Amino acid sequence: MPDERWTAVAVRRHDWSGFAALVVVSVSLVELGRGEWVPASVLAVIAAGAAALTRYWSVRHPAPMPHLLRWTLLVPRGNHSPAHLQRVLEPRSGERLLEIGPGVGLHALPVARALAPDGALDVLDVQQAMLDDVARRARAAGITNIAARRGDARALPYENATFDGAYLVGVLGEIPDPQAALRELRRVLKPNGRLVVGEVIFDPDYVAFGSLRARAAAASFGFERRIGGFASYLARFSAQPS
Repeated sequence: MPDERWTAVAVRRHDWSGFAALVVVSVSLVELGRGEWVPASVLAVIAAGAAALTRYWSVRHPAPMPHLLRWTLLVPRGNHSPAHLQRVLEPRSGERLLEIGPGVGLHALPVARALAPDGALDVLDVQQAMLDDVARRARAAGITNIAARRGDARALPYENATFDGAYLVGVLGEIPDPQAALRELRRVLKPNGRLVVGEVIFDPDYVAFGSLRARAAAASFGFERRIGGFASYLARFSAQPS
């Protein structure tokens, strides 16, 4: 079972500082629009400091997005949209795939549809409330091939070589030991199984592509391709011999 000290999160400290940075930026833009350059500049410096603190805290104290903030997952996804994910992941009917950190199921539901009628999607999260949301939305959509399980990405509760592919979007940086999670993903993937990781720079838990590529290589993943650039990307890897 997941470590309750990690999963029992109401609002993370970097959520508070991140929201503060967003508010200060908004006020700064208002002041700039009024032609008040000095206060706008001062507020911009304060916002930059709050953003830096947000990043520092997110790295020092990684934790899953609280269920309380699940509404933030409903904002436009850009190249993290379900359509873009499927373009990179290429789910096929009959396969068994794994999603780590499904949130409220924005990606899980369309991926599960693509795997039907003979395939299945497993979703794993440290928060039961998130899994309940996915199950509720799946029932409402008439989707029956999603298996939800509570667990820790650092010790996946699956047998070796179980999955044809796996993906996680905006999740890797929330895991206290992302390298352990990547090793576990390599373990549960079949030979040449594919892994897709999505990151966006506006997320305080953002993992830069260069860092991801090095970590993936250390976990025996080979880079294949990506869509998007430095600020927002979906990257695909394949499981290599250990």
